[in-house]
Formats: sequence, C-alpha cells, structure tokens
Amino acid sequence: MSSIDSLTTKIIEFRDARKWKKFHTPRNLALSLVIETGELFEIMQWKEDHEILSDLNRLKPQLEDEIADIAIYLFLLAHEFGINLADAIPQKIVKNCKKYPLEEKAKFEED
Repeated sequence: MSSIDSLTTKIIEFRDARKWKKFHTPRNLALSLVIETGELFEIMQWKEDHEILSDLNRLKPQLEDEIADIAIYLFLLAHEFGINLADAIPQKIVKNCKKYPLEEKAKFEED
C-alpha cells in the first residue's frame, strides 16, 4: 500500500466516522478544494514572494493547515472518482516530460 493509499484510508475513516460521506459529492469536494485554495491565497495576499519567504517561520503553521486541507479534499475527490493518485501522478509526469522536453527549455533559454 502506497503512502497515498494509506493517507486516503485515514481520511476516509475520519470522514466515515462522522457520517460526512453524504456531503462529499464530487461537486462539493471540488468546490471545497477551490475554497481551501482561496484560503491559502489569503495568507499570501498583498505580499511579494520574498516577503512570504522571509516571514515563513510565522506563516508556516497556517500554510501547513491550508495545504493539508487542499490535499485532503484532493485525495477525497480522487477516491470518489476511483483515481489512484499513486498511479496518476507518475503517469502525468511522463506526459509532462513528453509535452515539455528538455530540448524545448534549452531553445527557450537561448532566446
């Protein structure tokens, strides 16, 4: 069992113990994913990247919480669609390597 599968199992157990499955429809999970992403952006709102990074010690607990919420909803959504993230992620990386080969990067850097 991959660590992704193990985490998904823990998330499902947490959800099911609270009888929340009826609320976790694909649409609601996708909306929740967007909402949590918005909360992540709220932490960084009006800040430049260097400001976020220089204030990382203070921001990190909030960032961890929001990124974890995003991951939880993503894992739940994948589960509802029957998508195995442990398989889907490496497959997508292979597709991205074909779509964006290193030669293209080299050509871009020459310009």
